[in-house]
Amino acid sequence: MNYSGRDHDRESRRAGDDFVRGADGRILKDRYGRPIRKRPAGSRSGDQQRATPPRQTPPRQVPPVQPQQPQQQPPRQAPVPAYAQPHYQQQYRQEHRQDYPPQPEAPRRYRVPAPPEGHRPHRRRKRTSPVKDCLGCAGWVLAIVVIASLVLMLWADTRLTRVEAMPAQQVAKTAGTNWLLVGSDSRQGLTEEQQAELGTGGDVGVGRTDTIMLLHIPSSGKAQLLSIPRDSYVSVPGFGQDKVNAAFTYGGPQLLTETVEGATGLHIDHYAEIGMGGLANVVDSVGGVDICVAEPINDPLANLDVQPGCQKLDGPTALGYVRTRATAMGDLDRVARQREFFAALLDKITSPATLINPFRAVSLVNHTASSFIVGEDEHVWHLARVALAMGTGVETQTIPIGGFMDTEVGNVVLWDDAQAQQLFDSLR
Repeated sequence: MNYSGRDHDRESRRAGDDFVRGADGRILKDRYGRPIRKRPAGSRSGDQQRATPPRQTPPRQVPPVQPQQPQQQPPRQAPVPAYAQPHYQQQYRQEHRQDYPPQPEAPRRYRVPAPPEGHRPHRRRKRTSPVKDCLGCAGWVLAIVVIASLVLMLWADTRLTRVEAMPAQQVAKTAGTNWLLVGSDSRQGLTEEQQAELGTGGDVGVGRTDTIMLLHIPSSGKAQLLSIPRDSYVSVPGFGQDKVNAAFTYGGPQLLTETVEGATGLHIDHYAEIGMGGLANVVDSVGGVDICVAEPINDPLANLDVQPGCQKLDGPTALGYVRTRATAMGDLDRVARQREFFAALLDKITSPATLINPFRAVSLVNHTASSFIVGEDEHVWHLARVALAMGTGVETQTIPIGGFMDTEVGNVVLWDDAQAQQLFDSLR
């Protein structure tokens, strides 16, 4: 605050010399505007006391006034409902504490400390149980077996001989799956030594059929194997009444299939044929078949001499056993022996001793594939289905016989028409 000269003199007279004055003679004031009094005498040592120079305070710097900015109004928010207020929620939780049991605190995730720089952590070897190790080894072995089986099957499929076996006109489709199984007496491909060993005789050519069987595989239940006597007197398309095996000589597999379809009324789906040499090779490849011979048979024409009792027959002996007619009932006894042999052979083929033994399995596939003649659309897996169907059980029987008769084509077998028709109707 500034004072005029008159005011200064008035203040000096009133205050006396108790206050500190500046160089201009004015009383100094502190920062609060109060006069600064002199210190009383004796407060300092010495005779002469010097006046403490006044403390110079820098003038206050007033910051320049900034123009006021217009304040922006915050956006208006919707009022918070009462139930969303914190105090309301806290009060609600306290009132309903029993409805909200305390939740367990989530465990804190443990963080593994990082290893020091340059440290190589020790990896613990994971232990596996012996059971898992065995299962893993078994899986590899099973995979190898499956792959080897597929390769062997595809290789065998390329070795099958295929012919056109289905006629142009067939009967309507009937129930189940029907196979026409033929055993040919053809000597083609056999050397003179093999013919002498097998007792087949010397005529070489297309030949006739020693064995004709019809295998019916139903959708469910046991398969049925019907033996058709080769001297059955039937109608051969284009050749009139004749023995059924004559159809094979006249027109091969196609005419035989058409003749059997016409005589039975059953649709033939598949065809398979095996010759004499092939049958003997198949038997030897499985190590022989077990047959129980009912009576002694000695047939030089079939190179056969067996005694009663259960025994193992090799290839040449088994071939003579299914071909001979040197028994009391002739051809009827032969068809019964053929069914018995066929069932025994399939049982040996599907036995674990054959399938697990790689030497027997490869030999079997090799001889079977090279010996069989099948239809154009047949494959190895179709033949495998026949073996599986026979392996689960099969019912065997011969077409009902009504008698015998001498005709211009020789002595023939007559069917019992009523019983035979009843049998065929049960398979449709």
